[in-house]
Amino acid sequence: MTHFAKVLNGVVEKVIIAETSFFDTFVDDSPGDWIQTYKDRSQRKHYAGVGYSYDKTKDAFIPPQPFSSWTLNETTYTWESPTTYPTDGKLYNWDESTKSWVAL
Repeated sequence: MTHFAKVLNGVVEKVIIAETSFFDTFVDDSPGDWIQTYKDRSQRKHYAGVGYSYDKTKDAFIPPQPFSSWTLNETTYTWESPTTYPTDGKLYNWDESTKSWVAL
């Protein structure tokens, strides 16, 4: 089965599973475009999800920005925190007010 994302104004509104031939007879009179997405991330950087954005120029699905201080890595199309996640084996949550990782 193949996966397709319905994109309107650069935002994914829904994701469906269908055979490619489904679109040979499917009539969709609502605005937006159907764009194939790949679970294995072999194309378009990420598997699309509702609320993801689609950058047509870069041909990439981009997940929502988790925090306003995080920046998009334009090589991997993943969001990165201003400070690296600690590697001491403990679990952490991001604290946007201090822009730091806080141990659980």
